[in-house]
Amino acid sequence: MLLRERNSCLTRPFNQTQNIDGGHEHWSIEAAVLPLGRFYLVFSQHLVDELALWRRNHARHHASSGNLDQRGSGDIDTLTVSEFAARPRWRQILYRLYRHPIVMFGVGPTYLFILRYRLPIGMMRNGWRPWLSTMGTNLAIAVLIAGMIWLVGLGPFLLVHLPIVVLAASIGVWLFYVQHQFEDTSWSRDEAWSFHEAALHGSSHYQLPGVLRWFTANIGVHHVHHLCSRIPCYRLPDVLRDHPELAAVGRITLLQSLRCVPRALWDEKGRRLISFREADIGQKPGLKRSPFA
Repeated sequence: MLLRERNSCLTRPFNQTQNIDGGHEHWSIEAAVLPLGRFYLVFSQHLVDELALWRRNHARHHASSGNLDQRGSGDIDTLTVSEFAARPRWRQILYRLYRHPIVMFGVGPTYLFILRYRLPIGMMRNGWRPWLSTMGTNLAIAVLIAGMIWLVGLGPFLLVHLPIVVLAASIGVWLFYVQHQFEDTSWSRDEAWSFHEAALHGSSHYQLPGVLRWFTANIGVHHVHHLCSRIPCYRLPDVLRDHPELAAVGRITLLQSLRCVPRALWDEKGRRLISFREADIGQKPGLKRSPFA
């Protein structure tokens, strides 16, 4: 059944509503069958992350990824060359700081996972449930932390747990960054935006070594994940095997992914992501490739 569903997602005509479920229903299927899945579903809802809230936010991300007129839903802030040039100097500096690797992959992820996600600012329009869910989660986390500190002491707890949280947060942001912030990605205005185009060409195929693919649950096959989010993560490699033409689409190796770091501005004329240096030295966008490529 899963194999048939996987192939039907790739071959049948489908619209935005059919594919952007955001909740990845295969988790629910597994949770109904596997005791461990049921434990994950309950634990994640009440102690780790607000699963329902995450599902809604992630659905919006799938529904607007690569759309220049609908930025801000679960994506990394990305300006076009003209938007950056039109900003006052102080706002250009702020955007440069935001895009600096130390902020993007160090300070930023730590802030997001330790502070930002613990306070659902901006979610009041969704009612009291997001706040109640988040505060309940925060209370449960506080109890667990207090118990661990009582058991092993404050120093050992921070020495072990804090680096794990910081490293995990940075890795998570790095993966998300490479999945969408690469040179030949796809961004379009609302009237020209296409779900299929954004899924296949606005998301990368991050080809990682086997061990890293296992640790990251094959999420490097991100273009297929965006094309049909109902495909379970453990079936994504099977899609590439059965449809080898997809393997080369948006393919980025581990070494090539390092070249994504300086790319911060979308060139609407050249239709590629460029670096600040390309914009600063006055190159005509779209004519000359970056020296970092």
